[in-house]
Amino acid sequence: MFALTLVSTTIVGARMQYNFAHNLPFFDFERDLAAFGMWWKQPSVLLQGLPFSLTLLTILLAHEFGHYLACVYYRVDASLPYFLPAPTFTGTLGAFIRIRSPIYSKRVLFDVGVAGPIAGFVFLLPALAIGLAFSKIIPGIGHQGAFTFGTPALLWLLERAIFPSIGTADIYLHPVARAAWIGILATALNLLPIGQLDGGHILYSIAGDRHKALSRTFAAMLVPIGIFFWQGWLVWALLLLLFGMRHPAIYDPAEIGWGRRKLAWISLVIFLLCFTLSPIAYTGGF
Repeated sequence: MFALTLVSTTIVGARMQYNFAHNLPFFDFERDLAAFGMWWKQPSVLLQGLPFSLTLLTILLAHEFGHYLACVYYRVDASLPYFLPAPTFTGTLGAFIRIRSPIYSKRVLFDVGVAGPIAGFVFLLPALAIGLAFSKIIPGIGHQGAFTFGTPALLWLLERAIFPSIGTADIYLHPVARAAWIGILATALNLLPIGQLDGGHILYSIAGDRHKALSRTFAAMLVPIGIFFWQGWLVWALLLLLFGMRHPAIYDPAEIGWGRRKLAWISLVIFLLCFTLSPIAYTGGF
C-alpha cells in the first residue's frame, strides 16, 4: 500500500510540477486528466513528482509514527502505518495505524493521541517554509483552475513573512508547499475534538464523561460551517455523528497532570493555526 501510494502521489506531483514550471493553474480537469497517462510513455517524468510525494508521505509518516512510537513506549499493541492510495488531486486518502489492544490510562490515551499531530506538525512546518521559499508570484493565479484553496493561519503568517505586501491569490505555491498544505489540512481534521479522532482522544483524557456531549456539540457546530463556508464539513459532521461518536470507556480517576494540559493547549494552538473554514472550493472546469 505504501508503494502504491508513493506511485499515486508521485504521478500527481509530476503533473503539479509541470503546471508550476509552466505557470499553469494548479489543476484543470480537461487538461490534466488527459495528461496523467503520459507517464506510461515517459516514466522519467515521474522524477519531477518526488519533491511533492516524498514531502507529503514524510509528513503523513511522521504523524502516524508519532502514534506508533507512543504505543511502543507504553506497550500498546498497534500496527505499523497503513497508507491509502487514491485517484484524487492529492494521490492519497492519508494513512492510519490500527490499535489492537485496549488503553486503560487517560495519560496513555492522551500521549498516544497528541503524539501524532505534534510529530506531523514538526515536519510540515519546515516543509512549508522551504516550499514557500521556492514559490513564485503570478497575479491572480489563486483564482485560476478548477479549485481554489483556503489559507489557514499558519500559511498566511509564513506568506506574510516571505512575501510581504503580496496577496495570497498572487502566490503560486511550489509543490513542496502544496504537500505541506495537505499536511496542514490533515492535521486540522485529526485535531477536531470529536469522537475517536486525535482531538477526541485529547478531549476524552481531559473531559472524561463529558466527552460524548462535547463531541456531539462540536460535530453539530460543523453543520452551520458547512452550510455557509464548505459543504465538505457537512459530510464530516454526518460521518462523525453516525459512526465516530463512540469512544471506549477508560475507568481511570487519575488526572493527566499540568504538563499534559500544557500540551493540550499547544495542540489547540496547532489546530487553530491549521483550521480553515473553507479549505477547498470548486470553481468549475468539468
